Amino acid sequence: MPNTYPTEQACQGARARLARQGISAKEWAEKHGLTPSTVYAVLNGQKKCLRGEAHRAAVLLGIKDGATEN
Repeated sequence: MPNTYPTEQACQGARARLARQGISAKEWAEKHGLTPSTVYAVLNGQKKCLRGEAHRAAVLLGIKDGATEN
C-alpha cells in the first residue's frame, strides 16, 4: 500500500504560507470552521487526510488536491 500521508515538503509549504500571511494555525482553523488540533496534526504530517475534517483542512491548506463540501 502506498504512503498516503502528505509530504513533508507540502506541510512545510503550508506552514510557510501561514507565516507569510501572519496568522497562526489556530486563527486559520477558526476562520475555516476547523478544529485547531486537526489543523496542527495535518501541518505536522500526523494525519493521512483521506476523509473528513483532515481532508478538508489539507485541501484548504493546499497540501493536497481535492474538493471540499461546504
